[in-house]
Amino acid sequence: MSTKVNHSMSLAKPDATDISTKQKVALAIGIIGLFIMMLAFLNFDFPNRAVSLSLSLAAISIGTVIYARDAYLNKLEGIKNDGVWFKSISSRGLWGWIVGIILTTFYIVLYFLPTYLGLGENGNPNSGLISLFDPLSQLLSGRNASQWFVYGTLYTFAIFIFGYKFMLKYKHNRYQQVRTLSVLFFQLGFAFLIPEFMYVMNSDLPYYDLKSIWPLNYYIFDEWSVNGFLSNGTIGLGLILFGILSIFVISPILTYKYGKRWYCSWVCGCGGLAETAGDSFRQLSSKKLSAWKLERWLVHIVLVFSVVMTVAMVYTYLGYDSNNFWLTRDVFIMAVIAFLSVVFGIVLYFKGKELGKDAKIGAIGFFVVILLLLVLHFTGTTQEVFFIQGSTLRSAYGLYIGSIFSGVIGTGFYPILGSRSWCRFGCPMAAILGFQQRLFSKFRITTNGGQCISCGNCSTYCEMGIDVRAYAQKGENIVRSSCVGCGICSAVCPRGVLKLENASEKGRINSNDILLGNDVNLLDLINQK
Repeated sequence: MSTKVNHSMSLAKPDATDISTKQKVALAIGIIGLFIMMLAFLNFDFPNRAVSLSLSLAAISIGTVIYARDAYLNKLEGIKNDGVWFKSISSRGLWGWIVGIILTTFYIVLYFLPTYLGLGENGNPNSGLISLFDPLSQLLSGRNASQWFVYGTLYTFAIFIFGYKFMLKYKHNRYQQVRTLSVLFFQLGFAFLIPEFMYVMNSDLPYYDLKSIWPLNYYIFDEWSVNGFLSNGTIGLGLILFGILSIFVISPILTYKYGKRWYCSWVCGCGGLAETAGDSFRQLSSKKLSAWKLERWLVHIVLVFSVVMTVAMVYTYLGYDSNNFWLTRDVFIMAVIAFLSVVFGIVLYFKGKELGKDAKIGAIGFFVVILLLLVLHFTGTTQEVFFIQGSTLRSAYGLYIGSIFSGVIGTGFYPILGSRSWCRFGCPMAAILGFQQRLFSKFRITTNGGQCISCGNCSTYCEMGIDVRAYAQKGENIVRSSCVGCGICSAVCPRGVLKLENASEKGRINSNDILLGNDVNLLDLINQK
């Protein structure tokens, strides 16, 4: 049975805003699934929680699948953002603010008030929403659910159902299909299932998200985490060594070959949720120059904070006596300063001229870090660093960056700030990978300026706030630290102007070649390519 294709490209009523009867039925089915969870939140006593949870997730899944198939299978292949600015939920309208408030409230309760979700304390059983997930948690790891298990389940579920919707929407683009499948694989396996299975095998081993590496996995070098790894023999030592190799070897190599997209768009759960559940809000990312300036300062301030906090965190559980500690505080702090100095020196020597004014800003950041580390060393005591209790300091990063910024603001504000506000303004992992991508990656987005019709689709749907059209109009390669290589700019281009490529570093940054007037012999320039 063939599907009737709607050939209308109308941006006005009725096509742009109205939804079909089938989509209304799909919404009703999905709302029934959400209603079951709402009843659980209100502490309704379900006779069988396993059946109730299954019905809830099934209803939401069926509703989403029916809605997505009706929305995209009856349209021609190609760009499908019809009427996005006419819909309240995707244009900061009333429904957008309502959804944003609900999501933000959920994150606040999840992180700081889990008892309101029904988390049992002091040996008491779970109740409310969390108890609804007890059967699934018992099945996977033999223990009752925590608020983090509920969050992980809903997070993975959202990526899957909206990932299916995303793949239908971009069915004309093979890169989007492969990229989405990669995100689904890593989220389900490495972020959700494997940690649960690891808990069953060894509950003393830190079993959290295996694909997260420092600085995104900020607690990897905390004392309890390091002790947990080292007290579990070969497998624990292997995991911590893998984490260190991931930071200093694996990550730079992959970024050199593929750009930061290998992590931000193919692996990371934060990026996975932004690309799937957050796809309807990508156009809300600000493209203002002021937003770009704020982004550059804020994301690198968070990175500086992450580096200093991690060093301080390790510093608090080291000692001064070399007889008791193979790595003393003195050796550790000097080694960190030496390493950062070597990295800064190499970058300045090989890339200083290319970076221009950015090198001066980088130098300021470098000296700030070194100064803070010296203050840490000469003012630190057994119990305090920066005149603050070590235990208080170790929890600061997790609270302000890991919880409030990445969770409450980063995800809760999807309908207000766009889908990647955390990745753009706060993620220290994105900052490090972006630094590597800008300096020595083979990745770039090439442009064919002669074909650009200045429609602006590429800039509108860039979730990282890059004015892609400005590059495309000039035929200039796009090499930006913030670019996560999602490829949506290429997918929504009606002329095939943009192409994601990995090639030689030579000629990757071609801004000096984009000239107007008679400043250069263009024929000689072409012959040099």
